[in-house]
Amino acid sequence: MLDLIVLYTDRLDACHAFYSGLGLTFQKEQHGSGPEHFSTTLGSVVFELYPAGEKPPTGRLRIGLTLPPGSGVEPGRHTLTDPDGRTVALTVTGRPPSR
Repeated sequence: MLDLIVLYTDRLDACHAFYSGLGLTFQKEQHGSGPEHFSTTLGSVVFELYPAGEKPPTGRLRIGLTLPPGSGVEPGRHTLTDPDGRTVALTVTGRPPSR
């Protein structure tokens, strides 16, 4: 069972803004003397954005996300590109709650 996805990036702030703009809510974390990074939980999967630092940035990758309505993106299927060029296949379900 998949339980962790870590993206290493040279554009931490831009990636954080991109994924936050999709409605993901991140917490800033730091484990011991490791780098500060951003983390969120999607169902049972922890999704983290780490500064690349000495590790190479996570290269070519396709990420599929399904988000509820009200995430700031119109319902339906969308293909987006994050600041590092990774493909994000986004599905926003249903309609936003009426106000």
